[in-house]
Amino acid sequence: MLTRLRQILEMIRFSHTLFALPFALLAGVMAWALNARSEPPVAWRWQELAGIICCMVFARSAAMAFNRLADWRLDARNPRTERRHIPAGLLTWNSVALFFAICANGFVASTLWFLPNRLPLYLSLPVLAWICGYSFAKRFTSLAHFWLGAALMLAPISAWIAVRGGFVQGNITDLLPSLVLGGAVLLWVAGFDIIYACQDYEVDRRERLRSVPATLGVPSALKVAALCHAAMIGLLLCLPFAYPLLGFIYWAGILAVALLLIYEHWLVRPDDLTRVNAAFFHVNAIISVGLLALGAVDLWW
Repeated sequence: MLTRLRQILEMIRFSHTLFALPFALLAGVMAWALNARSEPPVAWRWQELAGIICCMVFARSAAMAFNRLADWRLDARNPRTERRHIPAGLLTWNSVALFFAICANGFVASTLWFLPNRLPLYLSLPVLAWICGYSFAKRFTSLAHFWLGAALMLAPISAWIAVRGGFVQGNITDLLPSLVLGGAVLLWVAGFDIIYACQDYEVDRRERLRSVPATLGVPSALKVAALCHAAMIGLLLCLPFAYPLLGFIYWAGILAVALLLIYEHWLVRPDDLTRVNAAFFHVNAIISVGLLALGAVDLWW
């Protein structure tokens, strides 16, 4: 059982939960800080922190498992992915389907942490449908990278709704800070997913799958990714205007993120994709965790 669990966690790349979880936590910290300054003040609850973490872990695990179920035949025909767990026979389709069902139900159940705020429970199934629907997007649209970005954009927006539920219901404009942060996440994810998809340029064209690299070619796709990341920095610069509690430490964080993104694009060239994994996994993990840390320190300060 421990071996099977280890294989499942390897299959969904559990460690990569770091990509989206920090942005959900950053939105939560921002919402808690705003709650503390409201009239009357609203104290933070440990149940909300537990709910954000549980929802993020279950949602991402369900989405990754669903992706492996939907794509296992395509994975088997791709030299880069042929050793994934289902095509390699390490896990059966049924066992992964069972894991998906457990995670999907765990995600919905985790929204109960936020009661009496019922919005997360009501929105859980539409959110789950959207993040799982990404697995089919590349079959009909080259904008699949932006679908994935929109799926991760839901992390900070959902965390904000979970913590600020009563305020959101009373004033929809209360969502603005989470929408700005979510937009930055969308562009960040779309940009690095386009870079990652450059590895599958030939396979995608052979399989008639849609992607920005398969449609525009690798050199143009890397330019689109750079534009996405430039626009992400623009939205991060706008965030303090939508959420004035952020100060100079956050501004320093934006500079660090910009430098890391420049480094990421320096690592990957149209004629040299050997360092895509370093750009995709290492740099982006530092960006997400680093921005959470600096944002949280800024608000505490």
